[in-house]
Amino acid sequence: MTRRHVPATSRGFTLIEIVVALAILGVVALLAYRATAAMTDGEARLAAESARWRSLDRFFARVEADLRQAVPRGSRHGGVVEPAWWAQAADSAGNSTLVFTRAGPDFSVEPGTAGQRIGYRLAGTRVEVVYWPQLDNVDDERAVAYPLVHGVRGLRIAAQGAAPAWQTRWPIGGDSAVPRAVHVELELDDGTTVDRTMTLR
Repeated sequence: MTRRHVPATSRGFTLIEIVVALAILGVVALLAYRATAAMTDGEARLAAESARWRSLDRFFARVEADLRQAVPRGSRHGGVVEPAWWAQAADSAGNSTLVFTRAGPDFSVEPGTAGQRIGYRLAGTRVEVVYWPQLDNVDDERAVAYPLVHGVRGLRIAAQGAAPAWQTRWPIGGDSAVPRAVHVELELDDGTTVDRTMTLR
């Protein structure tokens, strides 16, 4: 018998196989890109949301610290004596403006001064804190405003005195110069409402 040797033949990839492999790699790369982009966007949204809530927490902590130092001392502005605590609705939407006297030195520190005139208001889409240079000011003395919170479309402040009802205007005849409790509510631009009630005395 004669033994025949069959040589081994080498076989390469066909064009169709290469195209299929490239298509599979493209799909896998696209899925990986989308998963990475989704994770990145999620982290960015969480970071922005966390920063917003930290800003709101700082805002309410600052407001509460200021309100707890409110004192029953009026302020002279030119020839007019303003009440120690003055609040009213600033527009038809019920947004509030608050001005009051708190304990502490004036911006212009002078012997015998004791107190600071400050306020909170909504300006556009931000809440501002307003400082007057001195507790008693001349007619043309201008206040300085600093933004605290952005993305706000509503600021509502209500006060409670001897009666249990909440009042959007202060002072109330026959009640104390400084209310017993204050309720502060923020309406954010996405419709979320955040509020806090603070007992002053």
